[in-house]
Amino acid sequence: MIERYSRKDLKEIWDEKNKYKIWLDIEIAAAQAMEKFKIIPKGIAAKVKKKAKINVSRIHKIEKKVHHDVIAFLTSITEKVGNEGRFLHKGMTSSDVLDTCFNIQLLQSGKIIVKDIDEVLKILKTKSLKYKKTICIGRSHGIHAEPTTFGLKLASFYEEFKRNKKRMENANKEIATCAISGAVGTFANIDPKIESYVAKKFNLKVEPVSTQVIPRDRHALYFSTLGIIAGSIERVATEIRNLQKTEIQEVEEFFDKKQKGSSAMPHKKNPILSENLTGLARMIRSYVVPALENISLWHERDISHSSVERNIGPDSTITLDFALSRLKNILKNMNVYPKKMLRNLDITKGLIFSQKVMIELTKRGFSREKAYTLVQKNAQKTWSKNISFYESLSKDSLINKKISNKDLMKMFDINYHTKRIEVIYKRVFK
Repeated sequence: MIERYSRKDLKEIWDEKNKYKIWLDIEIAAAQAMEKFKIIPKGIAAKVKKKAKINVSRIHKIEKKVHHDVIAFLTSITEKVGNEGRFLHKGMTSSDVLDTCFNIQLLQSGKIIVKDIDEVLKILKTKSLKYKKTICIGRSHGIHAEPTTFGLKLASFYEEFKRNKKRMENANKEIATCAISGAVGTFANIDPKIESYVAKKFNLKVEPVSTQVIPRDRHALYFSTLGIIAGSIERVATEIRNLQKTEIQEVEEFFDKKQKGSSAMPHKKNPILSENLTGLARMIRSYVVPALENISLWHERDISHSSVERNIGPDSTITLDFALSRLKNILKNMNVYPKKMLRNLDITKGLIFSQKVMIELTKRGFSREKAYTLVQKNAQKTWSKNISFYESLSKDSLINKKISNKDLMKMFDINYHTKRIEVIYKRVFK
């Protein structure tokens, strides 16, 4: 992933030096197990741990000759360790190291992503409670519908990210498996007790059946979860972008005093951070399909998944970590304009109360179809004659026969639309 969209902790997880360190730790753990079960001489693991050094450039140099990354790694370690290096990797296959390491890296990344989500949840909860009774227009199809509150919008996002946290925790559990089962996964040349020892050492579960690789349906679920979280990020970002439009201007991203919006137009304040999140979400979702396609490998293994995972492993997790951090900061610092929300509510001159009037007409004896037609006719007059909805209704003779103007006015109470907000809040913030 490019530096612009990378944060330190995730970068370090996917750094080559860290990868080789995990490989070495796996090999040492396997050697410790083999010593315990008297498969190799005692003292090998301790000596390897003491003498082995990770030299990335040396590994690359050897790999250019042998065209095999694990062999290059083992050769470089043996150069440092000496003759005892021959006991490393006994009965193991490359995928035992590669897959167990990959899962460890994904798990390390996933735990940070859960913490990122916790940060987003914290901000969403604070803001949702703050704006619980801040009334604004709800829109369907981009058109004014009925009133809601800005806090309720944020509560919806909060509940979604609660689900995302559970999804990520489940994805972490799904990916937390270890395979040390040898060629084609039969344990022919390695005792299953070695696998159990290594799994316990890294706080992983044993993969029940690993062929020669850990099954990629686990990884497909993990990357699909990242894609879903990215979709949720974009949902919030898209709402902010829409609400920042000049003709709406109910919310806007924080704009620094020295910040510039446009090279050509000095007046511009653009929602660039939210737009950026939309782009990053597209990237993260694009990794889901190749992860799904990795499920189907030839026979017990091939390496068609390998090049895919070398890209999507670091890129998707690093990008999502960055996106969640950026989302948190947008939400924390955004400007909210309740007065503009109230002004926007009045744009349609009371049409937002159309359903309340229709329901009341049905209570007074009109069929639903007749009530709908009456209300729609008066709503259209409001549009065409640029008069208030109340004025149009109050002059309708059919409505006058059933509802007094005094009762009609009572139907235009904005608080009618927020009377059950507390029920929703109790569901969300138990």
